[in-house]
Amino acid sequence: MSKVSTDPISDMLARIRNANAVNKNQIVLPHSGIKESVARVLAKSNFIISVAVEGKNQDKRLVLTLSSSDSSSKITSIKRLSKPGRRIYAGSKDIPWVKQGRGIVIISTANGILSGDEAKRLNLGGELICEVY
Repeated sequence: MSKVSTDPISDMLARIRNANAVNKNQIVLPHSGIKESVARVLAKSNFIISVAVEGKNQDKRLVLTLSSSDSSSKITSIKRLSKPGRRIYAGSKDIPWVKQGRGIVIISTANGILSGDEAKRLNLGGELICEVY
């Protein structure tokens, strides 16, 4: 029996942080559409190597490859911004700049989950999910 999380994104980010702390290069976690979207933005921004979905229906799992076996992870810090108790929103002009451009902010927009740079380019604002560098 698996434990149900009240904040699945925060759970995913904690699993990534913990895997980095022990130099684990791959993690498997329960699948959800929003977690898959966040992981795909991380992969597109080259913070993780790959995202795969295994299984069907109730047994779906998200497999994230954080780094190759001979290198360390590219993620130095991953932090949840908007929480269930305190949502944080930003307009397209107010999207934060992370570590002078070395990091990204992931934002939930009307067009789906995007990196902050993509959201600015499309002139979209939304809920700030997390920052990564």
